[in-house]
Amino acid sequence: MIEELITKGGISVEGRLVDASNATLFVTISDSQQSMRAIYKPIAGERPLWDFPDGNLASRERAAYLISQALTINCVPLTILRDGPFGIGAVQEWIDVDESVDLEEYFREDRPELRDVALFDAIINNTDRKIGHLLPREDGTLLVCDHGVTFHVEDKLRTVLWQWAGAPLDERELSIIERLLKQLNTDGELGILEELNTLITPAEIQSLRQRCASLLTSKTFPEPNPDWPHIPWPPF
Repeated sequence: MIEELITKGGISVEGRLVDASNATLFVTISDSQQSMRAIYKPIAGERPLWDFPDGNLASRERAAYLISQALTINCVPLTILRDGPFGIGAVQEWIDVDESVDLEEYFREDRPELRDVALFDAIINNTDRKIGHLLPREDGTLLVCDHGVTFHVEDKLRTVLWQWAGAPLDERELSIIERLLKQLNTDGELGILEELNTLITPAEIQSLRQRCASLLTSKTFPEPNPDWPHIPWPPF
């Protein structure tokens, strides 16, 4: 089972992703029977961020995975926190992408999988959704990576996916937001709130609840914040 392997398997560092601003290591995780590729981001390799003084990037990576699962959008690769060669960090399943997809065209399109990511980013308050974070697979599904700068208490949504700004949320989208909000208000249900409390601050959890409630009230995708740069730079 992949979750058991990524949690308990031995980690061997194969290389480093040199374009990443924080330590991002390509690793192999293996036991006596199988192996898998993954990305390992140790907390010790993170650069301090002035606007995210609490917590760490690795914990927000795990929190984003939990929210993706709770929403049943399932757009984040399996992500856990565990010890590794350089200490505790986020370990995420490696995803092979469809090399035939032109991301510079793909991200502009009106696709349901991109719309799901846009909604997910609005909920987690993603401040850095770049084109290169999109991982389309050959089976047509889409996964996304890099969620270390999320869950801020202020409106800092910054993304390349603004196709649906102001568009009405459909019944399915309203339903999954409502379901998530119930989980965020109920101790013990699916274990999400208990674990979130170990990953992000109480204020960030409350802001997460408020974003869900605001989306349910407006029933529309958010518009860009006029007081905040709403597209990351560089966008790729």
